[in-house]
Amino acid sequence: MKHLLFAAAAAIAIASPASAETIAITGGKLVIGDGSAPIEGGTVVVRDGTVVAAGAGVSIPAGARTVDASGKWVTPGVFAGFSRLGLSEVDAVDGTNDKSGGKSGFSAAIDVAPAIDPFRSPIAVNRSAGVTRAVVAPETAGNIFAGQGAVMDLGADSDALTKARAFQFVELGENGAASAGGSRSSAHLLFRAMFREAQDFATGRDAFDDGLLRAEDAKVLQSVLRGEQRLLVRAEAANDILRVLELKRDYPAIKMVLVGVSEGWRVADRIAASGVPVIASALNDLPATFELLGATQSNIGRMKDAGVKVSIGMIDDRDSHQLRYTTQYAGNLVSLQKVPRATGLTWDEAFAAISSGPAEAMGMGDKLGSLKAGRVGDVVVWDGDPLELSSAPVSVYIDGVEQPLSNRQNRLRDRYRTPQEGNLPKAYEH
Repeated sequence: MKHLLFAAAAAIAIASPASAETIAITGGKLVIGDGSAPIEGGTVVVRDGTVVAAGAGVSIPAGARTVDASGKWVTPGVFAGFSRLGLSEVDAVDGTNDKSGGKSGFSAAIDVAPAIDPFRSPIAVNRSAGVTRAVVAPETAGNIFAGQGAVMDLGADSDALTKARAFQFVELGENGAASAGGSRSSAHLLFRAMFREAQDFATGRDAFDDGLLRAEDAKVLQSVLRGEQRLLVRAEAANDILRVLELKRDYPAIKMVLVGVSEGWRVADRIAASGVPVIASALNDLPATFELLGATQSNIGRMKDAGVKVSIGMIDDRDSHQLRYTTQYAGNLVSLQKVPRATGLTWDEAFAAISSGPAEAMGMGDKLGSLKAGRVGDVVVWDGDPLELSSAPVSVYIDGVEQPLSNRQNRLRDRYRTPQEGNLPKAYEH
């Protein structure tokens, strides 16, 4: 359990073990997060940082701290399905940007975990918006393999890692082609060749060609081939998606997740048949590149209707800073249901796509993403429907620990909402 908590924005205080508290949040409109309908007047009980019960008619344990959520919504924390959170403070300033290690000479072995900084300001901003967990991926640079990503929590403490080296991230499609010499053919050849070299390394150094990848890269790719580490593959165009699914057929032990998938609706039946989960961009609907010619906001809804296990991520979409838009994107897919000839998601499906869906895609659905018994106590109390722009969290719990909602942005808001003499920059003197 976590012991270090931020008592305020800048002060760090030593807290008693979080495991000592039992919390019962009662009376709210309870969302389990598994795609089921909200429960009016529900209760969720969190003990020692873990959900022990959630639903209607749940008994409140003796000695529990009771939180009255009447008139409010109670949900699992938002699970950001794809991000670069904690890796960048200012994207344009190299000293604050750790998203890519492409100049190092390593590829698959790069590990984002040491670079995830729990003190970066975007973490507090997104935590106050109800985001409690995030998939954090490296960026590619010079190789189709970007390295090892992590799953993190957004708790106000110094220990942000939920799972280090949770997956390997690889870019195919247009970006992969550019990194592999200029064509999709070379990208797929490089993909297979690097896996083959990883297999050769396992048999002995004599057969290993370290001109293609370094020993550290080969060791990591072995864990991918054995299915010990997930492989997140970015592919947008329909044809690229099909080619990626062929790779899955050739390497059946690989636990693959498709990322991006803007034209997934065109081959949704094939994706569904493969059983490969998808983390997709919610709002891609413009042909910004040739691989996005078929992009449509109906993409996720159509894939869902075809039986694809799909969730929402912010792929190259303000993914270092604005994960708080995740609920808005999910809400847009709900609204899309009312647009003629468009396909969106039901409210229940949309919230699952930002909670249990990403957790299940990452193989962590038994511990994260919902308010079922045995899951971690990531709970958010909202003042209204969490998929509405007008709603905001009033309480956020991570691992059963109530979190501060203060962040740099709302402190600046409060400072300048009512300017006072003596507390302003020079520009305000005139």
